[in-house]
Amino acid sequence: MSTESSRPSVSAKPPLPDAARQRGGARSIVLGLLVLTLAGGIGAWWWHARDAAREPAVTTPGGRAAGGSPWGGSMSLPVTVATVARADVPVTLDALGTVESLHTVTVRSQVDGPLVRVAFREGQFVQAGTLLAEIDPRPFEVQLAQAQGQLARDRALLENARRDLARYRELVRQDAASEQQRDTQAALVAQYESALQIDQAQVDHARLQLGYTRITAPISGQLGMRLVDAGNLVRAGDATGLVTITQMAPIAVGFAVAEQEIAPILARYHAGEAMAVQALDRTASTVLAEGTLTTLDNRIDVTTGTLRMKAQFANTDRALYPNQFVNARIAIDRLADALVVPAAAVQRGSAGTWVYVVETAADGADATVRRQPVETGPSWRDSVVVRSGLADGERVVVDGVDNLRDGTSVEPVDRQEAEREGERPSTAPAARGDRTR
Repeated sequence: MSTESSRPSVSAKPPLPDAARQRGGARSIVLGLLVLTLAGGIGAWWWHARDAAREPAVTTPGGRAAGGSPWGGSMSLPVTVATVARADVPVTLDALGTVESLHTVTVRSQVDGPLVRVAFREGQFVQAGTLLAEIDPRPFEVQLAQAQGQLARDRALLENARRDLARYRELVRQDAASEQQRDTQAALVAQYESALQIDQAQVDHARLQLGYTRITAPISGQLGMRLVDAGNLVRAGDATGLVTITQMAPIAVGFAVAEQEIAPILARYHAGEAMAVQALDRTASTVLAEGTLTTLDNRIDVTTGTLRMKAQFANTDRALYPNQFVNARIAIDRLADALVVPAAAVQRGSAGTWVYVVETAADGADATVRRQPVETGPSWRDSVVVRSGLADGERVVVDGVDNLRDGTSVEPVDRQEAEREGERPSTAPAARGDRTR
C-alpha cells in the first residue's frame, strides 16, 4: 500500500455564491451610514448646546424669561395687555364728501378791444380788486372827452337861458313883456336842464366804459390757467373769458347722509346747536381740517335716499382743494365717562364679540385669561366703547391673542411699558450668523 493512499483526503470548501457576497457588502455599507449619521447628530447637538450656553437668556420687558422648553421652565405665553379705562367719547357719523368752493368766477371783459396787458401769473393767489389785465383805453378816452364837451356846451346854454328868464320876469313886473314870453323862456330853461342831465349820464357812461378797460379781480382766491394772451381782441360776449378765480378760504365740503341716520343731526340742527365736522383723507386716517356744519338741503333725494349737507372750513392752510375727495366725520353726540378698550383687544366671530380678560390668582400663581363676551359701541380713534361685559380697571389682551383659550397661562406685559421698551436702543447681542469667530 502506498503512502499516498493511506492519507485521508481533505476536500476543499466550496466557493461562496456571488449573491451571498453582495448581501454582505450591502450590510456593511448600511452599517457604516448609520454610524456616520449618529456621529453627525451627536456633533450637531453638542455644537448647538455650546452656542446656547454662550447666549444670554431672552427676557420679557417684565424681566422674566419668555417661553419654556419641553424639559422645564415656564410654559406661559407672553401677551401685551391694556387696562380698561374711562373717557369722554364723541359719537360720530362718517360720510363721503367732496370739497366745494364757496365762490367761483369766470373773469370776462365788459368792453370790446385789444388786450394790451396781462398782469397776473397762472395759479396766483389774488385779493379782490387786484389788477388782472388791461384793454386799450384810447377809444374810450375819446368817447369820454366827447361826452364832457357836450356837457359843457349844454351847461353854457342853460346858464344863458336862466339869465334870460330872470330878465323876462323883471320885464313882466314892469309890464314890458308878456307872461307868454316869460313862460316860454322858463320851458327853455327846463329843456336845457334835462339836456344837461342826459349829458352828465353820457359822461358817466363813458367814464364807466373807460374803467372797464382795467379788469380787476372781483373776489379773493386762486387764479386758474390763462385763457387769453395779450394782443388778442376780446369782446364782451366771449364765453371763455380771461381766467377763472376760485375762492379757497373759507371753503366747503358737501356730503350726503342716509335718511335713516339723519334724525340726531336734524334734532341738533333745528335746536341751533353747532356740530363739528372733520375732513379726513381718502384712507380716513389723517384729519385735514376741522369745520362746522352750516347747511342742510330742503329735501331728501328719492333716487339715493340721502340728504345733502354742507360744512364750512376756514382752510387758512389751504389743506382742502376744490373737487378733492374727502371723508366727512360729523360729531353728533358725546358719551361721557364711557368704558373704552383698544380696538385691537376686541375679537369678532360667528359667536359674537369678545375680549380676553387677564386674571391673576390671589396666591400669586401664573396669570390666566378668560374669554369674556362684550357689547361694543361706537369707535373713537384706536379705541372702542364697551357698553357691557367689562369693568373699569380690568386688563385685556391686545397683542398675542392667536393662541389663547380659556384658562391659558400668560405672562402679561403692559402695553405702555412694551412701547417704552421698543423705543429704547437695542442692547441685544448680534445674531449668531453676524458674530466674528
